[in-house]
Amino acid sequence: MKKICIGDKFQIQCYKHNGKIHRSWDEAIVLDIKKDYIVFGNNKTLVTESQGTWWRTKEPAIMYFFKDKWFNIIVQLKKDGIYYYCNIASPFIIEENTIKYIDYDLDLRIFPSGEFKILDKLEYVHHKKIMNYNESLDKVIKYGMDELINLYKKKNLIFNSDINREYCNLYFELKKH
Repeated sequence: MKKICIGDKFQIQCYKHNGKIHRSWDEAIVLDIKKDYIVFGNNKTLVTESQGTWWRTKEPAIMYFFKDKWFNIIVQLKKDGIYYYCNIASPFIIEENTIKYIDYDLDLRIFPSGEFKILDKLEYVHHKKIMNYNESLDKVIKYGMDELINLYKKKNLIFNSDINREYCNLYFELKKH
């Protein structure tokens, strides 16, 4: 596999447990490479849904993809503040300039006020049943959500507004070149 470098451009593909593609993003620029995760950025990127419809994101986003954690984090830098959209998902893999992961329905939404909410619980129950998530997968998914909430409550650097604004500035610098 080719060495990943800051400034490299990737696409993102999100799958469901049944192997079907759920959604894809046409851009993710590498901003930082850490031992256990990679930081990417994009802005007004094209998102294509599984049924073929598409839309563009409205604001810059910083994305954290983890090598061994069961979640990824999208930092949305909106005009009214920073929002975090955290997906419970498999650790990522990279194949042919594409970041790939499996989405497991549950999401954690963190608002600029600091409040947070777990989303899509009914979708999780539905998919768990129809896609036969086994007991060990269910435990890993629930552990991922607990770990995510704990990282947020402990004010992990991933949830630091200043750091995420710096990554956003870096993204725009890299896009100029």
